[in-house]
Amino acid sequence: MKTLLLQISVFLTLFATSLSAQNSVQLASKFIASLSEGQKKETVFTFDTTERYRFHFVPMKRNGVTFNELSMEQKSIGLDLLKSCLSDEAYQKTNDIVALEVILKELEHRKPEDHYRDPGNYHFSIFGNPSTKSIWGWRFEGHHISFHFTFNQQKMVSGTPGFLGTNPAIVLSGPEKGKQVLKNESDKGFDLLNALNASQLKKAIIDSIAYKDILTFDKRKAMLGDPVGLSFAEMSVSQQQKLIDLVTLYVRRYTHAFAKEMLDNIKKAGHENIWFSWAGFTYPEIGKGTYYRVQGPTFLIEYDNTQNNANHVHSVLRDLKQDFGGDELLEHYKMAH
Repeated sequence: MKTLLLQISVFLTLFATSLSAQNSVQLASKFIASLSEGQKKETVFTFDTTERYRFHFVPMKRNGVTFNELSMEQKSIGLDLLKSCLSDEAYQKTNDIVALEVILKELEHRKPEDHYRDPGNYHFSIFGNPSTKSIWGWRFEGHHISFHFTFNQQKMVSGTPGFLGTNPAIVLSGPEKGKQVLKNESDKGFDLLNALNASQLKKAIIDSIAYKDILTFDKRKAMLGDPVGLSFAEMSVSQQQKLIDLVTLYVRRYTHAFAKEMLDNIKKAGHENIWFSWAGFTYPEIGKGTYYRVQGPTFLIEYDNTQNNANHVHSVLRDLKQDFGGDELLEHYKMAH
């Protein structure tokens, strides 16, 4: 147990000490400059590579340099870059999810030399040449974290796919007992569902059994067809606000400026065109699987808690027009090269 506490403390300290007001272009350039030639070959790709569209959130072999391969200085720069793209709350959630790897390894009784659960196995990949005059992007990814950021010069134009997951969803024992990293994502979903009347519930609940995972999974295109469930227009004013609050929670995983622009685009596309759907149990309890989806013309949110006796959450925000930076930006990059 002392070893577990020490490992958690090390990673909390690593994230907490990474604070910077520098912009993403400067930090990405600084990160690349800090890498050895071997690390650069592993980490830096052209913007138009198919590697940029690789997206997954399970333990697996990935490209990109990891924490395990970086010096403390390099880790600090990389985490400053991550912090420059996320809200403080989302940055803390990534911190907590990394720390859960230590807890999960302990719960699964894995040997010290077993690196399947490894808080050092999170990857940095950079696409293109970060500058104030170029199109470029980067990715931070590992178990239960996957963020894909795309920039046109120094402006972030896309931050999706943006995935956060937790296993366990609620820590049931040990020094972190009761910890629930994605509590708001769960609570706000149930809050909206429980605010609906009987006739609204009949529309919103699309299945009595929750799906085994988010339906978009690791797909390049996050389309699920026409929206289903209960529409924003069919909700009362107070219910509508709960739905907007749920959407805002996911969008505000990013910096204030980026989140504001994305929320403005969602509003322009019409709040009346947003739909909410649910599958599975209608109350929170370990062992009772739940799933919800929020879908609008420009975005898609999915939340699923079914695995490991319904104590294992997957949540994702997808931009239906700008995922991975969008096709239009890629064409612009190709024309410039």
